[in-house]
Amino acid sequence: MEQNEKTKCLIIGSGPAGYTAAIYASRANLSPVLYEGMQPGGQLTTTTEVENFPGYPTGTTGPEMMEDIKKQAQRFGADMRFGMATAVDFSAKPYKVTFDGSKVVEADTVIIATGATAKYLGLPDEEKYAGMGVSACATCDGFFYRGKEVAVVGGGDTAAEEAIYLAGLAEKVYLVVRRDELRASKVMQKRVMDTKNIEVLWKHQTKGLFGENGVEGMTLYKKKGEADETQVDVAIDGFFLAIGHTPNSDIFTGIETDEVGYIITAPDSTKTNIEGVYACGDVQDTQYRQAITAAGSGCMAAIEAERYLSEQ
Repeated sequence: MEQNEKTKCLIIGSGPAGYTAAIYASRANLSPVLYEGMQPGGQLTTTTEVENFPGYPTGTTGPEMMEDIKKQAQRFGADMRFGMATAVDFSAKPYKVTFDGSKVVEADTVIIATGATAKYLGLPDEEKYAGMGVSACATCDGFFYRGKEVAVVGGGDTAAEEAIYLAGLAEKVYLVVRRDELRASKVMQKRVMDTKNIEVLWKHQTKGLFGENGVEGMTLYKKKGEADETQVDVAIDGFFLAIGHTPNSDIFTGIETDEVGYIITAPDSTKTNIEGVYACGDVQDTQYRQAITAAGSGCMAAIEAERYLSEQ
């Protein structure tokens, strides 16, 4: 039987949080081992243009930026590996994490940076137009739709916030709502209704998207399943999903999460409820979900791990 490998610092997940944690942990001589997961580089590898990350005055692409940060971590000696965490045992130290169902790594500290996955409607057109008009982050991509017409799908606070944000950039925002009411809080509902260039399409559901070299419009069911069901085409340049995210936290038994699955960390910290285990990036961030905030929390996690180890 294969003997367990041991490390001072194990980082699970890549992306801005994981890679930044690896930079700081490496520079602190923790010799971190990082497993990149199913999507090396994280969600940003599906994003084409990145214009809001400091240090890139002319912008960059998501894959290029992730490769840059990864190389920076490797320069300081971070051990980067392909592999997916499939089970954990945080019941006793050293902590044990199983990768790909067989390889067990024992670690004195663990940094969880597994991110969150945006929820999609499941339409083939969402994949077809990925990076060509379909987005799950208005703050990331809204800038590209200045003066254009866009749609936001969803009826909760996230959808309301995204629609209001986009209304400050786009000429027109359609809010596509499946029901005849919003689930968003009263204050957010009022803001939506008070924003002149937001039009709410009540009782509409998306059938598909169309366009030659990118999204040019959407086909909607109006009153789907009712006697007077109809289909309508609406011209748009951008299609934004705002139906929530799923944090990738399922396997972390013993770690405290909220009702959605986001890992709960101590205030102003990346500490979880288990000593020596830290969480950074989108797996614990319910608010911002930006590359820069993920990177910042990765830095915090590595510093906290180093301090914890020095105290032991």
